[in-house]
Amino acid sequence: MLPAIRIRALSDAPVRPDRAMVLYWMVAARRTRANYGLERAVHHAASLGKPLVVLEPLRVGYQWASDRLHQFVIDGMRDNAAALDGRAGITYWPYLEPREGAGRGLLAALAAHAAVVVTDDFPAFFLPRMAEAAAARLDVRLETVDSNGLLPLRAVDAVYPTAYAFRRALQKTLPAHLRERPSPDPVADMPAVAAWTVPADVSRRWPHALRWLDDGHSVADLPIDHGVGVTTTRGGAEAARARLNDFVEHDLAQYSDLRNVPDRDVTSRLSPYLHFGHIGAHEIFERVMARDGWLGHLPAKGTGAREGWWGVSAEAEAYLDEFVTWRELGYNMTSRRTDYDTFESLPTWARETLEEHADDPRDHLYSLDEFEEARTHDPLWNAAQTELRREGRIHNYLRMLWGKKILQWTRHPREALQVMIELNNKYALDGRDPNSYSGIFWVLGRYDRPWAPERPIFGVVRYMTSENTARKVSVKQYLKRYGPSPDLFT
Repeated sequence: MLPAIRIRALSDAPVRPDRAMVLYWMVAARRTRANYGLERAVHHAASLGKPLVVLEPLRVGYQWASDRLHQFVIDGMRDNAAALDGRAGITYWPYLEPREGAGRGLLAALAAHAAVVVTDDFPAFFLPRMAEAAAARLDVRLETVDSNGLLPLRAVDAVYPTAYAFRRALQKTLPAHLRERPSPDPVADMPAVAAWTVPADVSRRWPHALRWLDDGHSVADLPIDHGVGVTTTRGGAEAARARLNDFVEHDLAQYSDLRNVPDRDVTSRLSPYLHFGHIGAHEIFERVMARDGWLGHLPAKGTGAREGWWGVSAEAEAYLDEFVTWRELGYNMTSRRTDYDTFESLPTWARETLEEHADDPRDHLYSLDEFEEARTHDPLWNAAQTELRREGRIHNYLRMLWGKKILQWTRHPREALQVMIELNNKYALDGRDPNSYSGIFWVLGRYDRPWAPERPIFGVVRYMTSENTARKVSVKQYLKRYGPSPDLFT
């Protein structure tokens, strides 16, 4: 049974059992497996004896819309279409908005036939406002369902200032919720009813995305940023599962020792798939724990320690601290503070020390364009920015250095924040995500502590240099891979 703590009704509108179908508005958990939102919609369909319509739309008018982000989602649409094809009682309707505003009215047109509408509860970017606005307009019950992490968003009632504080709460609270798992194949519980046919006036105005693409159209025909090109990383549930298997089978054994070494790159690289919902936290967790033969036993009491609580190998413990503690710490912040992406959300000590040193002289100052085009004096920073532009990611360890140098080379910490958000959200496949904002704001002191000695520009915010980074970890191959070349951005 789906945990009630993960379900929220956004209005007082009723369920309307006289209507023809149940509608699942898929906006964040863009997958057909281990998806609480889809599971909730199937439950309604089974209870009411109705067919299910899965609507997966993609707007063009959101900030940073680009070929890169669109193609990643389209890859997922193709996987979802294949997974739902031929499943009894289900109609899958993906939609690509051809121009800004063209999709307006689609949800309402389908909801007019819906007994109940279910959508995804995602706590960042424009999605919370979009769901609230929809609920205010619809005359039928709209539920949001939390499929974000192992710990339900509303299982704790505080905003935690550090990973240690959150880890203690997590270790106390999570064991009860780990007994609750999403169905691996939720549509298996669909009733044996005829699929619902999308009305002709709806299908003409808002055509099926994959048929539109199969007619010879592509992302090149959409009014989005074509300067941010598609990467070699394919999106979708199948690619996500393949990446998970490759990580567990080949890279996880080295994770605790080599995860900070750019030349080796044994990180999971699952963040984009998590961000777009092509894979869920439960599936990743179960795969990692199955590798170690975990039997589900956890200590009765958590201490907040980073290692030893899970009772698995050192490499799995190290990965779980990043994947569970640090990732869900970001979701904790964004689900409880609407100002999570502002300078004012920083800890008081960090704001004060950065403001005190805001007028300190800088040896180098760069414009947004110079940062974007990797035209600084620092080869390692330029390589990290090049990786971001080319691959849609930065190696986890170098992402910290990337942000610290932007803080050092801008006129004010507020400007540094805006540059980081702009570059990350424009180019990173996992940009706009709660976990991504955690990384950006960590640069400025969130989830950290004051570090002595006090320094120019940084104050007591943690300091990093490219020279120390290159001495601590191997970057020679990384610099060769992402260093200057004539065709760097072609």
